[in-house]
Amino acid sequence: MLSNLQIPEGLRRKIDNELQPGEFIRWVEQPIPRFFTAASIGNVLFGVPWTSFAIFWMWGASGSKLPNLREGLQLQHLFALFGVPFVLIGFGMLSSPLWVWQAARKTVYLVTDKRGISIQGGRSTTIRSYLPDQLKDVYRRERADGTGDVIITIRRWKDIGGDPRSEEIGFLGVRNPREVENMLRQLVQNDA
Repeated sequence: MLSNLQIPEGLRRKIDNELQPGEFIRWVEQPIPRFFTAASIGNVLFGVPWTSFAIFWMWGASGSKLPNLREGLQLQHLFALFGVPFVLIGFGMLSSPLWVWQAARKTVYLVTDKRGISIQGGRSTTIRSYLPDQLKDVYRRERADGTGDVIITIRRWKDIGGDPRSEEIGFLGVRNPREVENMLRQLVQNDA
């Protein structure tokens, strides 16, 4: 059924396992893999000074010189090692564009004759199924190049400090968001 599409074999198996008997696919696509998104750019911009300061701090804590271990391990060398976790966190922030790109390659979106489906792979798989009654407030965001996002729902919560946070959930980074939005709206009409 999906053999002529450029979807990796592992994702194809997940799609086939998710489909109900008699359910057929009207549209399937993977998000456009992008290195730089708003979130990853923010992480990189914050990660550069974070990592630089952590390395600078470790350098200063070690006496501004490379340790000479022939004299044995000294206290100041051990103290400098407290900066290692901060450098690792910085490297994680700097590598966030790679993680975003990898996540897009392990994600697939579908619209069937009965529902919308999002499958996000990785170490674990998250499958979201959107029935027609959950698709009433769908909207899209288009970019100048015609690509965009079809937002199905917004998840809202408060962080540990009590500040409100939100996450848009839907089909993000698709090639023709208008077409996808129309298919989802058609599911709602067919269900009415």
